[in-house]
Amino acid sequence: MRRSATRNASPAPRGRLIGYARVSTEDQATDAQTDELNLAGCDAIYRETGSGASRTRPELARLMRDIRAGDVLVVVRLDRLARSVSHLLDTIERLEDRGAHFRSLRDPIDTSTPQGMFSLQVLGAVAQLERALISERTKAGIKAAQARGRRSGNPGLRERRPEALRKVSDARAKTYVDALLASVDVWLPTVRRMRPDHPWEDVVRVLNLKRPVRPWTVERLRRAVRRLVREHLAEPRLIERARRKPAEDRLTTLVSGIAMGDPDMSLREIAAQLEAMRERTPRGGAHWSPSSVKNLLDRAKKLGLATVMRPS
Repeated sequence: MRRSATRNASPAPRGRLIGYARVSTEDQATDAQTDELNLAGCDAIYRETGSGASRTRPELARLMRDIRAGDVLVVVRLDRLARSVSHLLDTIERLEDRGAHFRSLRDPIDTSTPQGMFSLQVLGAVAQLERALISERTKAGIKAAQARGRRSGNPGLRERRPEALRKVSDARAKTYVDALLASVDVWLPTVRRMRPDHPWEDVVRVLNLKRPVRPWTVERLRRAVRRLVREHLAEPRLIERARRKPAEDRLTTLVSGIAMGDPDMSLREIAAQLEAMRERTPRGGAHWSPSSVKNLLDRAKKLGLATVMRPS
């Protein structure tokens, strides 16, 4: 899959229009979509080449990582973004979690307006109906086959044939890796900053501060990272045993991980997050002040762990 991004102007701090253009093959061009997105006033346009049936979209993943609260993701048509209604709704839910909106130029979808939200609710109802009809047809087909004396399922799997089992296992593994790659730009940088200096529990707590659609657990995150290491997509050091370190060193890297994970957070907001995580201050107290956070960030900066200064 080929990736590229064209930036047209310096983005404004808030309310940017972020365009996304996709074609299915290398023989096609995104020029027509790009022209429409430019006319719509997009500040940045991400271009991607890849099948709509695949969720492995590196440029879309990068866009979702870069988009900020108040921004609007703009596409020419709905099918340029999502492969199905359920995929579209999942993507829009992720945008809403980040405080961003979605707009399709040729469809009545603009989640920043009441009319657009209504259209989205209609799509959600259609998706629910579609799932119910598919389930109903599947059950009817199974009953009809059983009435004819046929057994449902894959004969090779029923007979435990090695080649059939291997084929299913390979397909599941590919689907799992594709799903990881679709979101890896969102969570892997935090893992790389914190592991193996922090235990998995700390990493999970920091990742869940962003309120992902599906909250992380230690087991799920550990499995995901191990899989990427096995596929040579992540460094083996990430799955090494967490190193024991003094409490202040642990807090320093923890605070720097939170700060770099969300550069827009103020010192007060970081302090509030630490209290929500029930982290004790270096002196053992339960209440965090902005100055305590700043002291740890200053220490992290001297150690090369953090470079972003924040307002209180």
